[in-house]
Amino acid sequence: MQVGNARYLKADDVPKTLPVFPLSGALLLPGGQLPLNIFEPRYLAMFDKAIASHRLIGLIQPSLSETDGASARPALCTVGCIGRITAFSESGDGRYIVSLTGVCRFRVREETTGHEPYRSFQVVPFVSDFSCHEEEETVDRQALLAAFRTYLDANKLEADWESVERASNLTLVNSLSMMSPFEPAEKQALLEAPDLKTRAETLIAITEIVVARHFGDNDNLLQ
Repeated sequence: MQVGNARYLKADDVPKTLPVFPLSGALLLPGGQLPLNIFEPRYLAMFDKAIASHRLIGLIQPSLSETDGASARPALCTVGCIGRITAFSESGDGRYIVSLTGVCRFRVREETTGHEPYRSFQVVPFVSDFSCHEEEETVDRQALLAAFRTYLDANKLEADWESVERASNLTLVNSLSMMSPFEPAEKQALLEAPDLKTRAETLIAITEIVVARHFGDNDNLLQ
């Protein structure tokens, strides 16, 4: 996996402990890019430290069953995605504008203790993500494009179909998953899909459910 100027080929290529950035409704997948607007002092400190070292951050959602959204140390989902800081700029008013590029998913283990204002965890990377390009032929591309077109038609939206047609199956599945306006639980299901084929099938199923829920069982749309 080539991410920015770095290559990640095995589990030992990422640190065993990472700072973790909890963000509800956010989805980062291997190879995908996620823009972030960083303004809280503790997360500014986190990104300062990461930029000065390995440039890696663990992005994860708060637990889907978490009830106290104001908690400073909320329970977290068990699976997140490691992102490398591949673009960074200062806004001039104390914020950082950052782009994270997905490296691989991870499972959280124990939280580490320290004097930093942010949280860090021992993590176990998903080794299969380092060779996910090998899964591209397992994706039903036509079914995926049909579901995408259904969603666009239902919402009266347009797409750059020339760019879509050029995209690899890996890019298509992960990009559509990240940009889709689904709920946090649906985003987490896409993240935790065991392989690219399952993620594509999950994306198709969620899209069809969302279209049917909001626009009715319109046979013309769902064909």
